[in-house]
Amino acid sequence: MATKLPKTDAVIIGVGWAGGIISSELTKAGLKVVGIERGGDRKTEDYFMMHDELRYAQRHGMMQDLSKETVTFRNNEGMRALPMRRYGSFLLGDGVGGAGVHWNGQNFRFLPYDFEIRSKTIEKYGEGKIPKDMTIQDWGITYDEIEPYYDTYEKMAGISGEDNPLGGHRSNPFPTPPMKKSVNMKLFEEAAKKLGLNPYVQPSANLSEDYTNPDGISRVACQYCGFCERFGCEYGAKADPIVTVLPVAKETGNFELRAHSYVTRILHDGNGKATGVLYTDLNTGEEFEQPADIVVLTSYVFNNVRLLLLSELGKVYNPADGTGSIGKNYAYQIRKGKATGFFDDKKFNMFAGAGGLGILVDDYNGDNFDHTDLDFIHGGMIIHQQTGQRPIANNPVPSGTPSWGEEFKDASIKYTNATLTVSGEGASMAFKDHYLDLDPTYKDSFGDPLIRLTYDFKEQDRKLAKYLAERCEEILIEMGADHVDTMQELEPYDVAVYQSTHNTGGVIMGADPETSAVNNYSQMWDVENLFVVGASSFPQNAGYNPTGTVGALSYRAAEGIVEYLKNGGGRLVQGKKERQSV
Repeated sequence: MATKLPKTDAVIIGVGWAGGIISSELTKAGLKVVGIERGGDRKTEDYFMMHDELRYAQRHGMMQDLSKETVTFRNNEGMRALPMRRYGSFLLGDGVGGAGVHWNGQNFRFLPYDFEIRSKTIEKYGEGKIPKDMTIQDWGITYDEIEPYYDTYEKMAGISGEDNPLGGHRSNPFPTPPMKKSVNMKLFEEAAKKLGLNPYVQPSANLSEDYTNPDGISRVACQYCGFCERFGCEYGAKADPIVTVLPVAKETGNFELRAHSYVTRILHDGNGKATGVLYTDLNTGEEFEQPADIVVLTSYVFNNVRLLLLSELGKVYNPADGTGSIGKNYAYQIRKGKATGFFDDKKFNMFAGAGGLGILVDDYNGDNFDHTDLDFIHGGMIIHQQTGQRPIANNPVPSGTPSWGEEFKDASIKYTNATLTVSGEGASMAFKDHYLDLDPTYKDSFGDPLIRLTYDFKEQDRKLAKYLAERCEEILIEMGADHVDTMQELEPYDVAVYQSTHNTGGVIMGADPETSAVNNYSQMWDVENLFVVGASSFPQNAGYNPTGTVGALSYRAAEGIVEYLKNGGGRLVQGKKERQSV
């Protein structure tokens, strides 16, 4: 029998970026908030001895324990899904701060096109441009409507950057200047300009200078140590929930964190209202019921979908007829369209770097180029990054080099600091047969079904990746590379090969409850006091990293929750809402 606890105003499931932002905003508004996190608590001191590539980058020391809970995967419905037993394609965070602790800090705003992709594509190219099995849809919110929330998020995190010449308008400049340009970044910039492109320094959550945000949180500048991705930042220079929003929530006295606590169900009355959550204390095995006026689901994409399915909330997606929305429109990121250049007479210091250090062009992103004669839609950014090439994982040699022996060793030494990669980060479109559901066979340590992922690359992805790879090659040749290896063909999707942790969809946002799960405040259509926030709400993925958009949606959801309680409940109004940027 679960122990029933006193009721609170709001319970947050998952204390990462989304959960931390919403906890901060609700507690500042005077609401009592309980944050439930299945992993342990963290503080900056925990990162002081974290420059251990083997433990954290190779053995995934900060990630979820796959022996207790994992994902099952299949490429199509004709295959039997099998559990992912070791990390490969993506990394699942664990603990307070979630993936917001071990991310690189690469931070972007989506393009205006991304939010209205279906209507804008049809308007320009006709409905025939969209394949019949492609299920992309507009978000139910425009760039202009979400822009103020991007602004608020960037000021909180202290995002460093410069204007994207092909991006949406900005109501304010970046709060901190762009990061330093390395020699190789300048080489990319010069080459891109010679090709008639529009390069700009990557927006970064690694601070370019000391910064104090509007909440009074002060942080120091990045040291360019190269230990960002898969590591926590011991300086606090990389924005993460631990050093930004969670201290604000705790300072109010209205926030209670319950770490090592695993939510197994969202409780509800069956009449469109959530009543709280059921969770287990992982230290003692005790089960508790936490009642709340508001439930906010802010865990990772897979768990957001899984918890709704286990709790029997929302309409389950049916790929056979396209009805339902929970599990619908899973999308990923097309990261294989790239080229690597080898230089005989140039050397670069690639060990130094930062997670968000890079330079890119958006000339081939979104609909910034004409697709009339192309057999794919959208595109992706083309970027050269200097994230820090740690020695264990980096040993590039040109194609044709033997894989062992004296010649291999000589080439390894020669090109250790003479290799540059230019990558395309392509958008991932949603398709009817790409979805998430509960696995009928495999279960977690609590005896509940695991989430099952059905996904493979489509012809859309192959054409897009090939196109971006060719553009990457052109830039490297202009940069003076003596040998360039370019991706020739996108292989079938393999969950065992790392690509990115940019999983999206499954609880998608839209203007129509028949085709989406949440409205543009992240409020569930079917359960008015349940808000589901995160990349799970993306109807498809853009040609950028998702975190900046997750942050913006989190601020909008927090505003909606406060308004919902102030109004005594009800459905939040769709469409544009006037809001002054902070």
